[in-house]
Amino acid sequence: MDIMANVLLAAGASPAMAHSIAEVEDFVGIASAVLINVGTLSDDWVGGMKLAAKKAVELGKPWVLDPVGCGATPYRTQICAALLRLKPTVVRGNASEILALAGASHTTKGVDSTAAATEALEAGMQIAQEHGCIVAISGAEDLVTDGSRVLRAANGVPMLQQITATGCSVTAVVAAFVSQFPQQPLEAAAHALSYFGLAAELGAADAKGPGSLRVGLLDNLWTMSEQQLLVGAKVHD
Repeated sequence: MDIMANVLLAAGASPAMAHSIAEVEDFVGIASAVLINVGTLSDDWVGGMKLAAKKAVELGKPWVLDPVGCGATPYRTQICAALLRLKPTVVRGNASEILALAGASHTTKGVDSTAAATEALEAGMQIAQEHGCIVAISGAEDLVTDGSRVLRAANGVPMLQQITATGCSVTAVVAAFVSQFPQQPLEAAAHALSYFGLAAELGAADAKGPGSLRVGLLDNLWTMSEQQLLVGAKVHD
């Protein structure tokens, strides 16, 4: 949660991490968007996730699902599928997670992807069409689809894979962007991925390894201007 919260702060958002069934609905009421990340599962937390999703839909607020490790265990896959039925605005996962979520026969390696984003595009489009959501598939080139249209975001550096929870963090940025552009979730998700990837590219210029890249990533999320994003974003159909 540390890097996710710091990424949101650097991006200008205001994060709150809530899990208790007793308060999640209240937090949804004051939030601009909700992120449900299944990285750590317990029965109590799952109950809170479902309440938060239902409340977001009731209030007409966007919510984003990160199906972390979907396909790793039957229980985790079942919970991800149940959350998907609660009408997320955006689903963001790696290729293996999206394939598993769509019901394809695919084995994840923990939370790591063992497939390329292009291999999961058909599955992502299927999910988007069936559930009326946007699906963002992370990879060397990120793919974002509404079930018919596909946007590609090509920013990023391979070294990001060596920093724990960068995938979770970029999903948080997606939620922040969608909160500001709720009528354009496809474009918002694609540009969120590009913004995060561009910050990593700028940070990698001076990075000696994952530790310094982590610092550079946060610094560039904080300092990046709108003009830098407009010039450096590699988002295209």
